[in-house]
Amino acid sequence: MTINARFFVLKQNNEPGKPVPAHFDLAARSAAKLYRAGQRVFIYVDSVEDAHAVDEHLWCFEADSFVPHNLQGEGPKGGAPVEIGQMPPVGRRTILINLAQQLPDFVRRFDKIYDFVPVESNAKHAARQRFMQLRQLGAEISTKEIDN
Repeated sequence: MTINARFFVLKQNNEPGKPVPAHFDLAARSAAKLYRAGQRVFIYVDSVEDAHAVDEHLWCFEADSFVPHNLQGEGPKGGAPVEIGQMPPVGRRTILINLAQQLPDFVRRFDKIYDFVPVESNAKHAARQRFMQLRQLGAEISTKEIDN
């Protein structure tokens, strides 16, 4: 099965006063949209601090936009529809939202990958590396520029 990957290329730095980086916000909004479409999503992060940042940001959504989510090791036995962590997810999830600097070793478990190209040069370089790795895996890759 071919992996479909979409890279979101951010055109602007974070706005002052935003609680999370722009790509974390976009990832959370994407997870919410995917959840409403009936998808089970895994958000992969580099650190416990990043996991908590995404978790807290999802809690800040309006009440009518609530996204059932949990950090790995918390929540129901099969995990909430959106799970955030650093290890392979609980149960079958078809969509990976990658917020880490590298792709996880278990990337082939997913049918679709969302990834981000922030404006910062180090983050942009890491995104290029992930792009090349996905290309080597035979993924079908698309990009979308985000102006916000």
